[in-house]
Amino acid sequence: MATSHKDSIDDAGQDEIILVRKQTKIGQVVSLVVALEERAGAMAAAEIKIGQVDDVQELHRTGLQTVPDRYIRDGDDRPDGDNVCAVAHIPVIDVAELQRDDVGLDKLRLACEEWGFFQVVNHGIAHELLDEMERLAREFFMLPLEEKEKYPMAPGGIQGYGHAFVFSEDQKLDWCNMLALGVEPASIRQPRLWPTAPAGFGETLETYSAEVGELCRRLLARIAETLGLAPATFADMFGEAVQAVRMNFYPPCPRPDLVMGLSAHSDGSAVTVLQQDAGCAGLQVLTNGRYKSVEHRAVANGEQDRLSVVTFYAPAYDVELGPLPEFVTDEAPCRYRRFNHGEYSRHYVTSRLEGKKTLEFAKIDPLAGEHDGTAPEETST
Repeated sequence: MATSHKDSIDDAGQDEIILVRKQTKIGQVVSLVVALEERAGAMAAAEIKIGQVDDVQELHRTGLQTVPDRYIRDGDDRPDGDNVCAVAHIPVIDVAELQRDDVGLDKLRLACEEWGFFQVVNHGIAHELLDEMERLAREFFMLPLEEKEKYPMAPGGIQGYGHAFVFSEDQKLDWCNMLALGVEPASIRQPRLWPTAPAGFGETLETYSAEVGELCRRLLARIAETLGLAPATFADMFGEAVQAVRMNFYPPCPRPDLVMGLSAHSDGSAVTVLQQDAGCAGLQVLTNGRYKSVEHRAVANGEQDRLSVVTFYAPAYDVELGPLPEFVTDEAPCRYRRFNHGEYSRHYVTSRLEGKKTLEFAKIDPLAGEHDGTAPEETST
């Protein structure tokens, strides 16, 4: 989830820790999807037929009054205006308070157990850096299409500019353009996909990612404490953590009631940090379902665009994951098998966004659903 300049999150949607600056403007989330770009090589473009995928900004520029059929959702998959979460209801976590007393840790524990996402204040990242990253991301999306297409996302790929999670010609498309980049470790980077324009983009993203990565480590240390674990538990477990960034741009849509900005999903990693211009899947497995990842989706807006910068932080690909022994008892039997994180990441990034379906990969009994039957939250991503 994330905050915006508005009092409710009703125009676009995403994840779980929300970073708040100036009391409202930034978001942070606990739930990530870090992508294995090796999958783009494993799934040759020739094997993936995705059909015509229009650039939604170009569609908007034509002044169209409706939207192509590939974007129009079935009735039960359309936005639900009655299922919008007000920003005022989202838990607020003061990072400074986490260092001082148990009250802050109690608030964090409840946010992870009951919400799966929260806003973060006093996060320590300079407002100027946040503003600069946001400015450069927006400038990139405002570039001519031919300039952005110098950094193409291959069919079935997850890095570059374009549409991710599209694998077939009959798949409904999201009203969103994306720029996704691997950041850490160096082995997942694809330098040819890092934009050289606008000027300073790469350098700012490096600095920004270092600051957000440090925040993720601090939050994970405190989250470990809320579970009765040593602060270094997740840092030791994650090894050389994987960090990626995805920038989402949602132009105005003439029929926002018919489309989705981003399909319903829950993220597939440990911590997601969401920054947006207006305003734990990995942990779910490790805690045997005690800490939840939120299912969320982004809705479009008919009048104004939306921009978000989403950072995904997850364990190294060679790390084996599964419920920690502390969370498996006779009363809470093991619900998830042990698996390699790289194996799960490949599964996640080669699957279309579809609620929490990818979590079945890790469940011992995939038919034992955890979904409570409610619709996903509609927020701003």
